Amino acid sequence: MPPRLSARRLFLLFLFLFSVSLLISIHQRFSWIRVPLQDDDLSVVDLLVVASEPNRLEVAAEGQDEAAEPTARDHQQGKPWFMTGGTEFPGNYKGPPRLFPDQADGDRIVEQLMYVPEDYQGYDTPEKVILAYNGLGTWNQKSGSGSFHGCPVSRCSLTDDRSKATDADAILYKDHFIHPGVARPMKQIWILYFLECPYHTQGVKFADLINWTATYRRDSDIVAPYERWTYFNPQVRQKEQNKDYTANKTKKVAWFVSNCGARNGRLTYARELGKYIPVDIYGTCGPLKCPRSDRKCFDTLEKDYKFYLAFENSNCRDYVTEKLFVNGLGHDVIPIVMGARPEDYQKSAPEGSYIHVDEFDNPKELAAYLHRLDNDNALYNSYFKWKGTGEFINTYFWCRLCAMMHAPLSPKHYEDVNDWWRGPGVCTHKSWRRTDFV
Repeated sequence: MPPRLSARRLFLLFLFLFSVSLLISIHQRFSWIRVPLQDDDLSVVDLLVVASEPNRLEVAAEGQDEAAEPTARDHQQGKPWFMTGGTEFPGNYKGPPRLFPDQADGDRIVEQLMYVPEDYQGYDTPEKVILAYNGLGTWNQKSGSGSFHGCPVSRCSLTDDRSKATDADAILYKDHFIHPGVARPMKQIWILYFLECPYHTQGVKFADLINWTATYRRDSDIVAPYERWTYFNPQVRQKEQNKDYTANKTKKVAWFVSNCGARNGRLTYARELGKYIPVDIYGTCGPLKCPRSDRKCFDTLEKDYKFYLAFENSNCRDYVTEKLFVNGLGHDVIPIVMGARPEDYQKSAPEGSYIHVDEFDNPKELAAYLHRLDNDNALYNSYFKWKGTGEFINTYFWCRLCAMMHAPLSPKHYEDVNDWWRGPGVCTHKSWRRTDFV
């Protein structure tokens, strides 16, 4: 008969096994890497390279080895937490942060998502209070810390109690700035959040008050794009498809539109384009009807049409909305875009996934190219090779805001936020190729 274990020995054995399991779990979560992306051209898999390979990251960060092939080990690592199925969270960051426009180029979204301050101690870190001055209802959020649950840096809470205007660590203004009527404490941060373009947003009448901006613009302090495309591996931007995207499509160009008076003349352009290739306009501005709430509209788009006019209502820097991402790239059509500058679309959309009107002198020239695509299945299908090379990520605005609130801060403010937001060169009524200041 085997010897019987005493209760004390059983307890000690359980305690030992539990401790070993806990140590393994902690090691797997925090031993991978503590350095966020150092360049727009680095892959998210580079974030998961273990500390035994620091030199490769340093060289790539300096732009000296940008063409280096990712190692097999890179691809074996897990996905970062903000990607679909991602489980890897960052450890505490060491070194100068790369969070603000004066610290790093690009939109810095990944850097912010992967940032944990060096001195951050979880629940032992004092909580930062953020006052949503225009109310939490416009954000669809609730007071308290719930908006930050699951974030790498989560020691923040939201409130809409204006009586805390002098006590909060930050005041967040959405779409409309209202002066709280009290002097801003020296370390308090005032943040201006705009989702629409300058033509449809308020002018701020007060100077030297706004510390941070949060807009779709890539030079905002916290970039808040409509969508954010992220490659699994930036060296792999095309992938052969097993689908013929021309199959059974009998119609040419579609457009769903309700605003007929846009400043950039998009309706005039579409009607001129329609003289050379069929353009079916649905909604208030055209003869065809399909309610925006009817899902069958987009089913028809995907099944019958080869092209979609993803025309914004304004031509402004970085202004790329759901018209491209949801209406266009979200369906098996080639989007034709108008709105932001060509270089802005290059930074925002998957490579080779769209056609910009400014690539052509006029609608007639664009129509000739669309006819060419219509008659060349291989060329048409080449516009879909981006599929499967990455994904549109959740940019977790609240997580990034909380991380930045806990970062080492330097005094910063906009002398005139209006000049930054709507000054010369930001928007144009004309084509970008015909604008003198570009």
